Amino acid sequence: MKQVVEYQGIPVGVLIPRDGGLAFMAVKYDVMELDGRHFSSAAEAREAIRALVTQRIAFAA
Repeated sequence: MKQVVEYQGIPVGVLIPRDGGLAFMAVKYDVMELDGRHFSSAAEAREAIRALVTQRIAFAA
């Protein structure tokens, strides 16, 4: 079953069961770097999204 992944209340991608894990399909440009990446859990995917967005914010400052 697909799972929508949100960041700060905004949908940013979908997790799709694949090969015993979860494949991430990005729907927002800010997380496009994670598109196609496989995660072992939804929590792992959310942490990767949080880290990527935080890094982008820090880089822009």
